[in-house]
Amino acid sequence: MIFSKKFVSDYVDIKDKDINEIAENMTRVGNEYDEASSLIKANKLVVGEVIECDMHPESDHLHITKINVGKEVLDIVCGAPNMRKGIKVIVALPGAILPGGTIKESTIRGAKSNGMCCSLAELGLDKKFLTEKDIEGIHEFPQDALVGEDAIKYLGLDDEIINFELTSNRSDLLSAIGLAYEVGAIYNLKVKEPTSEYKTVKDNFANSMTLKVETDNSSLFLLGKANNVTITESPDFIKNRLIACGIRPINNVVDISNYIMLETGQPLHYYDADKVGEYLGVRMAKDGEKLVTLDGQERTLTLSDIVICNKNEAIGLAGVMGGLDTEVTENTKNILIESAQFDGASIRKTSKRILRSEASNRFEKGIDVNRTYLAMERSKDLLEKYANATISEDTIEYKSKESEEKVIEITLEKINSVLGMNLTTDIVNDVFERLGFKCSLKGTLFEVKVPSRRLDITIKEDLIEEVGRIYGVDNAVASLPVVPSTPGHIDKYIRDIKIRLSSLGLNEVISYSLVSESSLNMFPINTETINILEPMVEEKSVLRKSLISSLMEIYEYNKARNNKNISIYEIGESFYKENGEYIQEDKLGLLMTGTYITGVNNNINVDFYYIKGIIENLLDYLGYSKRYDFEIENSLENMHPYQTARIIVNGHNIGFLGRIHPSIYKDNVYVCEINLTELRSIGVGNMKYKEISKFPSIKKDLSFVFDKEVLSKDVIRDIKNSSSRILNSVRVYDEYIVDNTRSLTFSLTFLDEKETLTEEAVMKEFNKVIDTITNKYNAKLKNM
Repeated sequence: MIFSKKFVSDYVDIKDKDINEIAENMTRVGNEYDEASSLIKANKLVVGEVIECDMHPESDHLHITKINVGKEVLDIVCGAPNMRKGIKVIVALPGAILPGGTIKESTIRGAKSNGMCCSLAELGLDKKFLTEKDIEGIHEFPQDALVGEDAIKYLGLDDEIINFELTSNRSDLLSAIGLAYEVGAIYNLKVKEPTSEYKTVKDNFANSMTLKVETDNSSLFLLGKANNVTITESPDFIKNRLIACGIRPINNVVDISNYIMLETGQPLHYYDADKVGEYLGVRMAKDGEKLVTLDGQERTLTLSDIVICNKNEAIGLAGVMGGLDTEVTENTKNILIESAQFDGASIRKTSKRILRSEASNRFEKGIDVNRTYLAMERSKDLLEKYANATISEDTIEYKSKESEEKVIEITLEKINSVLGMNLTTDIVNDVFERLGFKCSLKGTLFEVKVPSRRLDITIKEDLIEEVGRIYGVDNAVASLPVVPSTPGHIDKYIRDIKIRLSSLGLNEVISYSLVSESSLNMFPINTETINILEPMVEEKSVLRKSLISSLMEIYEYNKARNNKNISIYEIGESFYKENGEYIQEDKLGLLMTGTYITGVNNNINVDFYYIKGIIENLLDYLGYSKRYDFEIENSLENMHPYQTARIIVNGHNIGFLGRIHPSIYKDNVYVCEINLTELRSIGVGNMKYKEISKFPSIKKDLSFVFDKEVLSKDVIRDIKNSSSRILNSVRVYDEYIVDNTRSLTFSLTFLDEKETLTEEAVMKEFNKVIDTITNKYNAKLKNM
């Protein structure tokens, strides 16, 4: 939104305020800007009168002129085709700074030139604001222009502008009046809203015209009429306001509609009444219906588009652009005035598909219902004044619901507790008065009536934000919190996981929650996908259900840059829809491939067992020791059927780990995903710590030959069950498969925390293990 100082000054007295100061103060209350500057970035420009004009003896197009600039007469060489004696022109004096450079005294083909005669284009105005005459030649002033006067001021272009980047909730600032209220709150100045005074005539308009609204997407529709208009050029103040705000002037009628939109924030549309007929309707478009809009483009409409129609066809795309068939032309005599409210979501869908316009930008964000009425009144007033229109007395109105006054009650204690300030009732009351909010005070309870123009204020916290930003957060006194606080257990849980995995040599990554449809289907989960309504790119069109697809993208990125040793993890959210409910879960994803550093000059190749060991280490660290298990899983799509397992904790399936199928990656790429939301729900008791044993341990190895179907985890379980407390740990460290047999080697560690073990005690337990395993599995003991 472009802030025009002269435009806003029509409603609040800021003429003496510096434009840069206004910009900084607006930023302080939450409205960021890109640039604050003069509309015309040039200086030392005056009105000059050409008193002599002769052709240059050495040129067929240059003129040697003498120009009176008030205090002196300057010799200036000019090549403009329309240069001649007696005209009044824009003169850039020596030292003047123009967008094209600095004007200096010079000699052109032997003739001295002490300045420059300018066209409007040379002042830096965009070409869309200029006529062909303005582009080809120098600008000519009327003969009553005062010689020596500031040329920019005479043109009415001595305006200053600020280009604001407004937040989407501040629709009230898309108007000069709304900006006036904001500036008025900053400087404690009263805002004077425009009034309308016009004469009307009684005619047959209300009886002869039918208005029919057939959609819930229009809650308010006003229809007025202006007769016998004269199409001509707009007055300078309207043209200059439009130019300052970046809109090209066209004619008085079109310019008035744009001027009122910039003034009030309410988009309007004017129809040629004689082309419309005696019926105007509002309905949803028919699928495939055609409409030629004002830009001459044929648009194909859908069922989600709101259209304005006559009895036969659509004549306008509501809230976006009018139709070509009913546009106001130089031959138009009678005008229908539309001022309406349309559903913002519907306008957004239509404008994004067809065309973004100044009107659609405002409808999307919401419009004050009172401005709808004000815009109609302003239309009648300005059309009478500047288009010589005769105004019909009646305004036809459709209204589906009454607007409700917003009243919010809030206590001073609530305001101070949220802001962390110690404001008084007088200070808070002053803020509400500055904002133009009607407020009554009962003790420390404020009853605030929110103006209809502030659509962004609906709850108490919105009022608190207003108090904070207008009073100034920089006025808050810094202080330490006095309320005791304790760290959240969830944050600590996540932090513990990160610390552990980082200590194990894995690197944390953070990726987007949005992925492509194809990557989402790499690891399909039998739940409903959540699609983004308007994705910016196809690669970011759905919310991920699994972190693995994101980690795979990171793997491919690194591999393409010749980084083949990757050990990464991510803790993030996954999303899906189930039984109509949106569900978000925290998950942990790991990806490992290549070699893994285990010490100085000591690397190993990552395999299934190593990533499994990482998970075991993590689960032990989190307090799930001896409560988890791994089960074979061969049904996961795109995972290796013989190197994939489910992770089971207390009987709950919390995730999986394994190798990605070789058909996807020839490299050995291992992944793991754990549902942290599910894991966290499995409580752990207080961690118990014990002193490290003072006595030595004894290790012994056992190797058995089993049938191929025997699982190592079952053997380990039976070894533990058959032994006494002195068996401290069991792990399998070698496997060899021949035909239908599987050879497994186990390492058993024996330890007594009360005394030094004897060989006799160890061998007793050792032999018990051998007997149990050979008998239960019909296994053969191998010689070590």
